[in-house]
Amino acid sequence: MLRLSLITASNRQPDWVDQGADDYAKRLRGRCTLEIKAVPLARRTATTPVDRAIHDEGERMLALVPQAAHVVALLEKGKPWSTKDLAGKLEGWMQLGAPVCLLVGGPDGLSAECVARANERWSLSSLTLPHGLVRVVAAEALYRAWAILENHPYHRA
Repeated sequence: MLRLSLITASNRQPDWVDQGADDYAKRLRGRCTLEIKAVPLARRTATTPVDRAIHDEGERMLALVPQAAHVVALLEKGKPWSTKDLAGKLEGWMQLGAPVCLLVGGPDGLSAECVARANERWSLSSLTLPHGLVRVVAAEALYRAWAILENHPYHRA
């Protein structure tokens, strides 16, 4: 069984974000599950160094990553994957037998420690996307890739 965790650094999101991401997470069941976890953003003030906020968020995110997990950092400078590429990744991750954690940084990105811990780097888009939308797009992409592996009619390419 493949256990996926989408770990994000964010504060409360609009209802449509939670509903959209949760809908796709609920569709992933059986041999693959998706859990969405959020850590609160670091407190930012005019005098808070940005690096400190990123570091604090990264520490909280990494605390949710099991030691043996395979980690994927979602980064603007990551590698773009097609839906079929992602389906292949899911198939490969199933063979690993370890949980897979996908990390989404806060407004200032992922900490250096999160990037260093990552086994892979994935770019959803070269566009800058709002944090909540990243959550929904990533969850949908995972579900669509899984639908390919399961020969489910959801994916019609």
